[in-house]
Amino acid sequence: MTAMVPLRRHQLARLSTSGWAAVLHHPWDEQARDCLAHWALHQLPLVVTRQPAHAASKGWIALGLPSPARWDRRRLALQVPHAAVHGLDEFPCLAEVQALLPLAARDAARELLAGLRTCHATARVFGSYGWQAISGLDHVRTGSDLDLSVAVEGAAHADAVARALASFGAARPRLDGELIFRDGSAVAWREWSAWRAARTRTVMVKRLDGVALQCDTAWCEHGGLMEAAA
Repeated sequence: MTAMVPLRRHQLARLSTSGWAAVLHHPWDEQARDCLAHWALHQLPLVVTRQPAHAASKGWIALGLPSPARWDRRRLALQVPHAAVHGLDEFPCLAEVQALLPLAARDAARELLAGLRTCHATARVFGSYGWQAISGLDHVRTGSDLDLSVAVEGAAHADAVARALASFGAARPRLDGELIFRDGSAVAWREWSAWRAARTRTVMVKRLDGVALQCDTAWCEHGGLMEAAA
């Protein structure tokens, strides 16, 4: 990429042909190399993970690949130069993943989609269901959660979205995931709900480069987090 746009957790990164060639040049073990070769052949994306403090200054990006059952569900960590990334993408929307859900959960998913539309919010699916939709491989297993990320505009919008998520009417898969605020900060929606109901004093906020504990909503209305030791 000639100019890097700000990264966010759960973004997808697509590597160039030369970028994949450089990745495969590393001394991976046989299983990891086989998985990465499949990803390269089919031009499948990697996911942006938490970035070490020195990554940007050294010109590289930390990416991950949660492999499917074929490769024992190994989690592979990669470091690639900015120039190896030719584009950024997003996980599929919930509407695109419905067909992968158990039959018993599809009505609940349709109702959730309607509730989120009322909130003017869009849910994207990461985790096992998101990766299976992207790769067509066996990422989902019995007990896999349905992980959603939903972009929100401040605390009031987050409250409305969390209420919609809490209304999900299926026991399986369990609904999990995060609310994503304007600056890319993220909070697990269940933790947000508990915090807003005063069941906890602070809420854990995840950022690209670390986590913070917050006790008020100033950060999500105006940005600017104070980092706390994890």
